[in-house]
Amino acid sequence: MKGIAASPGISIAKAFVLKHEEIVVNTDKAENPDQQIQKLKDAVQASKDQLQSIYENAVKELGEEEASIFSAHLMVLDDPEYIGQIEETIKGESITADHAIKQVSDQFIAIFDSMEDEYMKERAADIRDVSNRMMRNALGMKEQDLSLIDEDSIVIAYDLTPSDTAQMNKEKVLGFATDIGGRTSHTAIMARSLEIPAVLGLKEVTQTVKDGDLVVVDGLEGVVLANPSAEEQKEYETKKKEYEDFRKELEQLKDLKAETKDGREVELVGNIGTPADIKGVLKNGGEGVGLYRTEFLYMDSDTMPDEEKQFKAYKEVLEGMKGKPVIIRTLDIGGDKNLPYLEMPEEMNPFLGLRAIRLCFAEKELFKTQLRAILRASAFGNVHIMFPMISNVTEVKEAKAIVEECKEELRNEKKEF
Repeated sequence: MKGIAASPGISIAKAFVLKHEEIVVNTDKAENPDQQIQKLKDAVQASKDQLQSIYENAVKELGEEEASIFSAHLMVLDDPEYIGQIEETIKGESITADHAIKQVSDQFIAIFDSMEDEYMKERAADIRDVSNRMMRNALGMKEQDLSLIDEDSIVIAYDLTPSDTAQMNKEKVLGFATDIGGRTSHTAIMARSLEIPAVLGLKEVTQTVKDGDLVVVDGLEGVVLANPSAEEQKEYETKKKEYEDFRKELEQLKDLKAETKDGREVELVGNIGTPADIKGVLKNGGEGVGLYRTEFLYMDSDTMPDEEKQFKAYKEVLEGMKGKPVIIRTLDIGGDKNLPYLEMPEEMNPFLGLRAIRLCFAEKELFKTQLRAILRASAFGNVHIMFPMISNVTEVKEAKAIVEECKEELRNEKKEF
C-alpha cells in the first residue's frame, strides 16, 4: 500500500487496529428533562477530568506547545454559551442529553466551518472532538485505551485524534498508518515529534489490515506492507538497521562544525514542509532552512489557503528560526502534485506543462496572494524566495516584477514587510 510518507523511519510490529465505536444518539423524547440536564453535567465533568489528565500527561511527554490543544478543549467545556444552549435545548425540546449535545454542536461546527478566518475554522475541529467525548460519556460508551497497549505495536486507524496520540503508550507504539491525513495533519506532526515512522492517506488500510497482522511501516518511502514474506521482512529489517545506524552517526556529528577536511566551512540547512518541521532542523544543528516546500500548505487544505493563513505559517517558521536564513519556495504544483480545488488542463506530459512558476504566471492572483504573505512574514526573520522550474531569464524578471508589484501594494496599504 502506498501513502504519504509523513514521518521518517521503518518499523516492523504487530497491528493494533483502533476502532472508534459509532456514536448513535437516542432520539426519543426525554420524560424527565431535569434528569437529562444532570446527565449533561456529569458528562461535562467526566470530560473535564479526562482532558485534564490527558493535558498533564501531554505536557510531561510532549511539552507545553503540543499540549495546548487540550487547553482549548477544556475552554470549550467552560464556555457558558455552548453548554447553556445544550441545557436550553434539553428543556425546550424535551430531548436526551446526548441528542442535545449533537444538535447544538452541529450548529456550532457549521458556523465555524463557514468562517473565512482559518483560525476560527479550526475551532470546528475542537468542538467536534469535545462533543464526541461528551456524547460518549453521556451514553456510557468506553473507548479503546491506547495507554494499555503492552506490546510493540503499529497503530492502524482511519484517523488519530489529538486525544488518541496523547494517551498512547509511547514505549510500545512504534508507528502509525492511517486512511486519511497529510504531512501537515495533527497525526503527522505528532509522529515527527515522537520520532516514530508514519504513513498516512492510505485510504483503505483499516479495511486491509487486521488486529495482530505483522505490518511494515516505511516512513521513508510512504509504503505499508501487511504480512510480508520472510524475504520482504528480512529486507526491511536490514533497511531499518541501516537507517538507525545512519541516525546514530548523525546524532554524534550534529554539534560539530560543518566543514571539509581542508577547513572550508559548509552551510548545513534543513528542508521542511510544515512549520512543525523546524524543531528537527534546530535539534540537529541546522543553520537555517534551505527549502521550505510550501505546496504542503496547499495540498493539506480543502480550499485555497488565503493570505492570512499563509502569513501565519511563514511567520511561525521565521520566528522559530530566530534570524537564521529561510528559503521559501513558491508554489510547486503540477505534474504528480495537483490540487482538487484548482482546475488543471489535460496535458500529454504534465511534468513539462503548466506547473510551478508557469502555473503561477497563469494564476497571477494565486501567486500574488502567496508573495504578499511571504513579504509580510519577512518582517519577522531572514527570508529568501525561490522560484521553482525556471527555464529562462525572462521568467526570473517577470517573477521579480510581480514581487515588486506586491511590495507597492503593501506600501500603499501601510502593511509592514
